[in-house]
Amino acid sequence: MDKNTIYGLLLMAAIFFGFMWLQPKNENPDAQKNATDDAPAAQSASSGADSLSASEREWLVSNIAENGTVKVLADSSRVTTIDENGLHLTLRGDSISGTVEVGGRQLQYADIVNRNLGKISIAEQRNGIEILRARSASMGRFGKFARFLSGRDTVVKVENDALALQISAKSGSITRAELKKYDTEYSSVETEKRKEKVVIFQDSTNSMSFGLPLPQDISTRDLYFTPRVLNDSTVLMALEMTPDAYWGIEYTLPKGESYLVRMRIVQKGMAPIVQSNSRNLRVDWKQDIKRQEKGRMFEERNSGLYYKFAGGSVENLSEAKNDSEERQAKIRWIAFKNQFFSSVLISKRPFNTADFDSKVLKGSDYLKSLETTAVVNDYDWSAENPVSFDYFIGPNLYPLLSSIDKKAETDEDLSLTRLIPLGWSLFRWINTGVIIPIFNLLGSWISNYGIIILILTLIIKLVLFPLTYKSMKGQAKMRILAPDIKALNDKYPGQENAMLRQQKTMALYSKAGANPMSGCLPMLLQMPILFAMFTFFPSCIELRGQSFLWVHDLSAPDAIISWSGNIPLITEYFGNHISLFCLLMTAVNIIYTYINMQNQPSQMPGMKWMMYLMPVFFMVFFNNYAAGLSYYYFLTLLITIIQTYAFRYFVKEEDVRRQMAENAKKPKKKSGFMARLEEMQRQQQQMLKEQQKQKGRR
Repeated sequence: MDKNTIYGLLLMAAIFFGFMWLQPKNENPDAQKNATDDAPAAQSASSGADSLSASEREWLVSNIAENGTVKVLADSSRVTTIDENGLHLTLRGDSISGTVEVGGRQLQYADIVNRNLGKISIAEQRNGIEILRARSASMGRFGKFARFLSGRDTVVKVENDALALQISAKSGSITRAELKKYDTEYSSVETEKRKEKVVIFQDSTNSMSFGLPLPQDISTRDLYFTPRVLNDSTVLMALEMTPDAYWGIEYTLPKGESYLVRMRIVQKGMAPIVQSNSRNLRVDWKQDIKRQEKGRMFEERNSGLYYKFAGGSVENLSEAKNDSEERQAKIRWIAFKNQFFSSVLISKRPFNTADFDSKVLKGSDYLKSLETTAVVNDYDWSAENPVSFDYFIGPNLYPLLSSIDKKAETDEDLSLTRLIPLGWSLFRWINTGVIIPIFNLLGSWISNYGIIILILTLIIKLVLFPLTYKSMKGQAKMRILAPDIKALNDKYPGQENAMLRQQKTMALYSKAGANPMSGCLPMLLQMPILFAMFTFFPSCIELRGQSFLWVHDLSAPDAIISWSGNIPLITEYFGNHISLFCLLMTAVNIIYTYINMQNQPSQMPGMKWMMYLMPVFFMVFFNNYAAGLSYYYFLTLLITIIQTYAFRYFVKEEDVRRQMAENAKKPKKKSGFMARLEEMQRQQQQMLKEQQKQKGRR
């Protein structure tokens, strides 16, 4: 071992002993033991032990004092207690005592806030602090209504002969509405079971709540109500504040076949409790419109959000696309509707403002998502019945909706029948004043709606027969004159003879007592009825589910051939089926076009083919419409063809020729129309001559 190594070892030893000498002595052995004993507590505290801060304790004290129940003890001292939702706390001055329910155990408030981990676990202490913070926050926001944030979500059932309703304790609103007399025609799952009843909404697809007029924003959707069954038709969903004070929603469903639910806001002893100056009651209503029919295209086209101005007209959002509106006006009622069924909220006191929103839903069993937020002003906390509503849940049946005006407690015409699309003013008047009364009368005698449509068609054709006869007679005259008109066209060809040819033609008409418009005018006069029927049949709920011959549902297309998948353009406009009555209508329409073409003078080939293509265009258009509508047009065209051949059989052309010859002998007094037409021709001819002279001078 060399000298340097020895020096190194000695230096290392000196450093080691010097370090040991400089270490402090442990003069308190118990301290080490205590430190060891406190290690678990310190470790637990670092694992999540918590406590209320001074400001949080003050907030809790303030919320208990404001929202708790004051009690006077035997010694005349006053305390405030909170005994709800797992809290059992008593406030004396600024001191809180009592218990908190944590995980099913009643823990002392003092043990929780002081972190007494000898009596409770760290998890219980931490959960207890979170519960105190959450309950204090809810009391700060909901005030005296905080006690209703938890409870049992029980369901109360109310029903009559027409409606079956379920009212939930959570939110106190109707969560399910079933129409007992109607079956749904659509199912996403094909089964062999009996048809299900029409369910307008259920569970989360419908949400109606009230925003209470308090300084803080409180919605009844967050609260649990206590059901009170007052009688076999009336249920009160109540928030019981004290034994002598409550706020609630009262539902009354009259016995028998009634679709009108009486809905009243009722309260007692609330003014001293809430002490609110807010005066606006908000209604938040959202509903997803459920598909009920087989044909989605037409049902989607006739579903949407409607509303009526107080004392004014009925308006609606777009039914074809997403839409929204804000209305700063008085609104009498708001309706969420599909093709044949509606939910309508009718306010006895008009809404003062309303926001509306509509969204189209694709690829689901629902058609639209409709939503509204409406406000009623001047809410009175001291009134026993500050606001009332009529809630209609039922079919879009014209006689039923007409009768609602008599049942609803309002001072104006509700115009609920506007929910049924019956066309513009003239067409609507024909439907409501003529067609619907006759249809309902026939329906009271006959049960088969295919036969009813046949009889209705015969009645309409009988009423229109004078016009039809006049039209056919005019067509007969034009058919007889067709060779003479052709001869005139051949005698005066070319554009330079156009005016002369027209004069000769009109002279021929005048001499024979014929009018080229005589065949068209009667048909034009019949057009309003045809358009009225076009709107009537797709809206007629009486046809829904009614079978006739091969048709299972006269309110839907009668598909004889169907296919799946999406074919560009065809699926979008024609559909994935072929309707038999639409096909028959098209065939008869082509025959009717052929017959009419025989009565007309020679036309350009392009125009002739266009006339034959029109029935094909109608087929594409009507393929997705109700079978009842195609059936009606088929009958109308078929009867018209029969009338045409009957006219030709009973009214001989020789008789028409003889009458035309006699008319030719009589002195003619020109009608106003013919006089004006001849004057126009004379002026046009004079202008043509002037133009030719000017060209000659050049």
